[in-house]
Amino acid sequence: MMISGCSRDACPPPPMIKNLLLLDSEGRCVAVKYYTDEWPTNGAKLGFERSVFTKTHKTNARTEAEIVMFENNVVVYKFIQDLHFFVTGGDYENELALAAVLQGFSDAVTLLLRGNVDQREALENLDTIFLCLDEIVDAGLILETDGNMIAGKVATHNLDDGAPLSEQTITQALATAREHLTRSLLR
Repeated sequence: MMISGCSRDACPPPPMIKNLLLLDSEGRCVAVKYYTDEWPTNGAKLGFERSVFTKTHKTNARTEAEIVMFENNVVVYKFIQDLHFFVTGGDYENELALAAVLQGFSDAVTLLLRGNVDQREALENLDTIFLCLDEIVDAGLILETDGNMIAGKVATHNLDDGAPLSEQTITQALATAREHLTRSLLR
């Protein structure tokens, strides 16, 4: 069967993200999400974070994203003030797709923190940062790369008068989702 010019067996898989990292200027974790079991323990995760920071912290990735091969992974990264943004994919992943995720991540954080992108502000708005990560990638699959769209979705979550989604019942969460959908359709 042919769909969009591909047979079922001939289509390449969608890009998969292994992790999204936000580290401070000393390599400490600010916010991270792992989407694979490649780093099964917290110690392995911390070791990877330290190693990737050590390999990249002396580069000048402030004006545009840099790409490095590291432990059979492609790591795309960018620094904004004292925060270091990283997106990791397998060594077979398309660097442009990973760079788009990185750009969306950094743009959304910049918008949500109103241009004040630093460690203190990020820690004060950690819930917003994690919502941002959830809007970008789910189970390793890229959901959105447009920083404006990501920031808009996260801002909508923050404007809700009710409890956070994690504290809502299924019925309340569905009602909230229905309200979001209705608002987006009426725009």
